[in-house]
Amino acid sequence: MGNIENRLRPEDSSIHDWYRFVLSFPPHLVQQYLEDFVTNNSSLVLDPFCGTGTTNVECKKNGIPSWGIEASPITHFASKTKCTWLTGKYNLLEGAKRIAKKAENVIKSTTELRTLSDVQLGLILKNSISDRPLSDTLILRDTILSENSVYQDYYLLALAKHIVFSYSNLKFGPEVGVSRKKKEYVDTVSIWIAEVKKMQIDLNANEKNALVSSNITWGDSRNIPVSTAKYHGKVDCVITSPPYPNEKDYSRTTRLESIILGFLNNKEDLRRVKQGFIRSNSKNVYRSDNDAQYVRDIASINELSKKIEQRRIELGKTSGFEKLYASVVMLYFGGMAKHLLELKPFLKDGASLAYVVGDQASYFQIPIRTSMLLGEVAESLGGYSVERIDTFRKRFATATETWLNEDVLVLKYRGK
Repeated sequence: MGNIENRLRPEDSSIHDWYRFVLSFPPHLVQQYLEDFVTNNSSLVLDPFCGTGTTNVECKKNGIPSWGIEASPITHFASKTKCTWLTGKYNLLEGAKRIAKKAENVIKSTTELRTLSDVQLGLILKNSISDRPLSDTLILRDTILSENSVYQDYYLLALAKHIVFSYSNLKFGPEVGVSRKKKEYVDTVSIWIAEVKKMQIDLNANEKNALVSSNITWGDSRNIPVSTAKYHGKVDCVITSPPYPNEKDYSRTTRLESIILGFLNNKEDLRRVKQGFIRSNSKNVYRSDNDAQYVRDIASINELSKKIEQRRIELGKTSGFEKLYASVVMLYFGGMAKHLLELKPFLKDGASLAYVVGDQASYFQIPIRTSMLLGEVAESLGGYSVERIDTFRKRFATATETWLNEDVLVLKYRGK
């Protein structure tokens, strides 16, 4: 997940586009580094921040085994579903038509609109979705679940995509918000079944690589689950786009579909999910956080944190989240250090790593050169060396009137 949160248009199609963010981590960039790192069908590629599976899908399409780790339950579900290809021809449409007919009958006969609980409604932005589309979506969701189809996950993923794109009132700029123009009615079922049809076409077009291994682990890349020990010493390369240090709450971007599909039900669920994220913003910092200890001896990061705090004091900024900016920088790079330490047992000697990260200027307009600092962090841990930093693209920050880089930090691991 990168720093640009624009979404795909609903009419776009391909396995990549069933449900994902765009512009942050395009498939062609993955392809470039798969070629650069000379991967083949005997390689193992890891994406430890796999999001909705861009790296893993691209690997599977190219016949390359891969492994992903993702902390968000909804995006883990999306990437796992996108990387689970059944053998033989797919027939998603037959079951989908049966579901559609049942759902339409219930929708037509419903006299009292269905809704979420007060607790669930309290977790989403007000007016995220209008009453009628929400009721129809809940009916369609329940009908899908009642069928218990072998294709159930595909059906739910198609629904998740259009909860956001077609049914909701959400809009996406730098951050998620609610559009002034509300959708009071949408043809929920017809939109959903059209998406299922696209899925069937995509899956049948890629049938030949159904058996290529692509496993997705639900977990925190700073504390890689013990169950993944089978991958020790097996990873040839890493291609990933972790969060950037900024003031964007990544959990908000997927909150609506997470709640409707049951991945989040209350504040405790949300807190557990956010605690599994790298601390990239002030909205997921907790008293017990101690990742900063991993970079306490890196002068450049400590100096950056002090500079941000000094600027806050100079500007007289006293809000709670502004007071956390200096801490976020330490926690972010400390969390990335902890992640790189956790990664060591899994890497082959000579493994190549590509981290897509972006410069930032969101903390009182003080630039954060993420790729350079992350390179320093990696080298401080031993075993890692910076091969180069490739500039992926540039973007103009209007607040500071400066150009900020989005880079690919390329590392080499020779820890053994």
